Amino acid sequence: MDGATLVWPVGGLEQHGPHLPLSVDMDIPDALARQVVAEAGGLLLPGQPFSARSLPQSGGGLHFPGTVHIGGSTFIDYLTDCLTSLARLGPARLVVINGHYENEGLLFEAIDDCAQATLFPDTEVLAFSWWSLVTEEWLDEHIPHFPGWHAEHAGLTETSLMMYLRPDTVRAERPGHDAPPPAGVYRHPVDVDAISNQGVLSSAVGASAELGESLFRHLVDGVVHLLGKPPRDS
Repeated sequence: MDGATLVWPVGGLEQHGPHLPLSVDMDIPDALARQVVAEAGGLLLPGQPFSARSLPQSGGGLHFPGTVHIGGSTFIDYLTDCLTSLARLGPARLVVINGHYENEGLLFEAIDDCAQATLFPDTEVLAFSWWSLVTEEWLDEHIPHFPGWHAEHAGLTETSLMMYLRPDTVRAERPGHDAPPPAGVYRHPVDVDAISNQGVLSSAVGASAELGESLFRHLVDGVVHLLGKPPRDS
């Protein structure tokens, strides 16, 4: 693997309402990583399926069954050990695609803990959450009343992506919630029924495979652009 580009999807196992599987946060970055490797080259690493704690204002919290999490300090140590092992392979580029909202800060901290100048002296490390690549122009065109990514848990974008990527796992229900929690506000005790509708923080109403395909293509092109390669012709 010396000199190669490694692509590593990092996800989670978390409840996503009554209509989506627990694997959403792994399925989306894994599919994106596979497509990026197919179009831009590189080697696909097995996905990391477990995640940091789900929080009430961005994932419904631990009030719903199905979520499995790793404590924050343990998660950082685990990721740091994984990154240290990957560094020994001597890749030219390491691309980490995150699919779980609460992972992001801990993932970035783990990369910082690796002392990149020493551990990755000849490796470019590129890490991001998939939603960070969604442009304001795309949102304005497709979701003009966007509630914010913290509240998109099991909402329109994730439901649409899953309808496109894994339609066999999506149930017919489309839960809606017209009072998404504010971003960056932690409240205890939490009123679970007030912040979500069965674990959905905004709304899945209007989701479609067509919207999912448009968003997925937008994401793939965004990653390819980040890698410095021209996207395929649309």
